[in-house]
Amino acid sequence: MKKLRELFSKKKTKPSKTGVSTAPLSDLQLSDLEIDDTLNSTKQLVTGIERNIGLVRANNEDTVYKMTTALDTNNTSLNFGIFMVADGMGGHKNGALASEYCVRTMAEHLIENIYFSLAGPDMTPPSASLQDILREGILKADKAVGLKAPGGGTTLTAAVLIGNQLTIAHVGDSRAYATYPDGRINTLTADHSVVSRLVELGHLSTEEAKDHPRKSMLYNSIGQGETPRPDIFTINFPYPGHLLLCSDGLWGEVDDEEIVDIINQAPNPQKASYKLMEAALNNGGGDNIAIVLTALIEQNTSKK
Repeated sequence: MKKLRELFSKKKTKPSKTGVSTAPLSDLQLSDLEIDDTLNSTKQLVTGIERNIGLVRANNEDTVYKMTTALDTNNTSLNFGIFMVADGMGGHKNGALASEYCVRTMAEHLIENIYFSLAGPDMTPPSASLQDILREGILKADKAVGLKAPGGGTTLTAAVLIGNQLTIAHVGDSRAYATYPDGRINTLTADHSVVSRLVELGHLSTEEAKDHPRKSMLYNSIGQGETPRPDIFTINFPYPGHLLLCSDGLWGEVDDEEIVDIINQAPNPQKASYKLMEAALNNGGGDNIAIVLTALIEQNTSKK
């Protein structure tokens, strides 16, 4: 467990290539990584995914990804997950390829630089901080999209879970939400869209933004020539609750209250994902729909 703490608390010895430094997690955040071996229960990662073309688009440009593993030994009880949603930019050449190569490149990067280190016998922390690893992955994905899908562009919202700690990297207007059994839903990411920025500046109301003709125009994306500027942050996983990653094909059709109601009424994340997709279709299905919904479920494991 000491080495796991080192992964999160590691201080950089030199600036990152992007010129942005990453602060280590606080002692309070690190405390959630400690495992109390007197507990009689463990938490299991359960994930549902859905991907649908919708009712209007001619092709599906969204890509989803999930990878979950668990390591449970006498000394360690650790959940690990990688979750991603990418929305290829409609109207751009190679949008579907852009989202696919973006996700594939990011997945390879995260597995090589984080998962292999944690899964090995020495559980050696990576040489860089988690946030810098995610930032480097975004830049690699941007280059891959430029080479493999020239003219294409994509959003990317990616989350890495280690223990109870969640690190999210975000570019574009796909979203990450935290939902809770008491009906709360928190938007964790900010849309990198022109209309969203106008709302922030007070030039548009939220209601005006919903039907604005340029609501899908992004000022920050992957594969469109300019270097992407990801938002990257680390938080506790929403427990008890769910982490929802989705494209605008969901959040643009289904309001927050209905989203959290569907999740809370469903028996598991996969059923909830399907019901969310149905709701988006029933409300018009105006865009491709991508959903990755994850929960940490308490599993009773009484010790004998």
